Amino acid sequence: MLWLPLGPFHAMENQVLVIRIKIPNSGAVDWTVHSGPQLLFRDVLDVIGQVLPEATTTAFEYEDEDGDRITVRSDEEMKAMLSYYYSTVMEQQVNGQLTEPLQIFPRACKPPGERNIHGLKVNTRAGPSQHSSPAVSDSLPSNSLKKSSAELKKILANGQMNEQDIRYRDTLGHGNGGTVYKAYHVPSGKILAVKVILLDITLELQKQIMSELEILYKCDSSYIIGFYGAFFVENRISICTEFMDGGSLDVYRKIPEHVLGRIAVAVVKGLTYLWSLKILHRDVKPSNMLVNTRGQVKLCDFGVSTQLVNSIAKTYVGTNAYMAPERISGEQYGIHSDVWSLGISFMEIQKNQGSLMPLQLLQCIVDEDSPVLPVGEFSEPFVHFITQCMRKQPKERPAPEELMVSKLLVTLEFSSYNICV
Repeated sequence: MLWLPLGPFHAMENQVLVIRIKIPNSGAVDWTVHSGPQLLFRDVLDVIGQVLPEATTTAFEYEDEDGDRITVRSDEEMKAMLSYYYSTVMEQQVNGQLTEPLQIFPRACKPPGERNIHGLKVNTRAGPSQHSSPAVSDSLPSNSLKKSSAELKKILANGQMNEQDIRYRDTLGHGNGGTVYKAYHVPSGKILAVKVILLDITLELQKQIMSELEILYKCDSSYIIGFYGAFFVENRISICTEFMDGGSLDVYRKIPEHVLGRIAVAVVKGLTYLWSLKILHRDVKPSNMLVNTRGQVKLCDFGVSTQLVNSIAKTYVGTNAYMAPERISGEQYGIHSDVWSLGISFMEIQKNQGSLMPLQLLQCIVDEDSPVLPVGEFSEPFVHFITQCMRKQPKERPAPEELMVSKLLVTLEFSSYNICV
């Protein structure tokens, strides 16, 4: 495993950047920029607004080396796009190739029924003309499932995902009532992760699975696993999601502190996004943090997530080893429980040691002082970050937006290191 510094920004800072804005059915417009590395997301939207004055553009896309569309909605994602492009340009220059402009594809604001996520040409939701309702209603109680099997099946039937187009390869793992496979989607040529679940399972597991689908429909974030669609075959449902070729963090040996901090930035942003949708993850742990060889980190497995309508929940699901004290005790819990799980997950990854035995662990979480990192082995910002996450009293723990301004994350978010696996 190699951890490499990013250098394209410095190398290309004096070169002119040409951005080619692709206009649907009308060709393209080239925009010359003399300070590319300093370009902001809002600057690009302003120019797109001049090119497409009749459209309301909220984001844009670019294509990676595999031809996949990557959405840009923030300055951070803008920086990632420029870093990728400059790396490509440097490689082209070394090989004596002609430099191509950076092509971007404006994304106009569309109603939910027309969303097409991650560039995969699969319509997984009924269009407006079919009077489809949103996948998740914020007015519904968080402890109830408001979509029947028949209704969900009808929604999924509108998609183009089917068993005949899937070629299963390797088994990636088991959990949450099903088995996850690495698979190949023939029409698109994409590698997917497909979770196959038998339907003759308990009602609770069925509810968790249905909840997962609803959440995946609603999520559209670069820090949340991408959802491509789903289909039914006899008594099995197959859920097709983005494949993360780096696997989950639980399989890695001790990760350097500065790299783990960069991972923390992505996980915290993922949690913040979920919370903005009134969703509580409830099973934050290393095996649900996925990485890929492009340096991305994403949260997965929302089978035990729920809408956070009233900011609290009182059901008992999740993985005991990462549960906050208030959950172990059967008390009410809220978003700060995810923060505890975040802290103990990173402590486990950093110390590279297994969990305690279940009974001993539960007693420690509820009755003992919070675990602490060894003095002198870690930096003060990292120790402070973990300590804040693992306060025994929920209200003393920071929310993700507060964690984002912590010294550790502020320092590492814009550091010169990228995550490589």
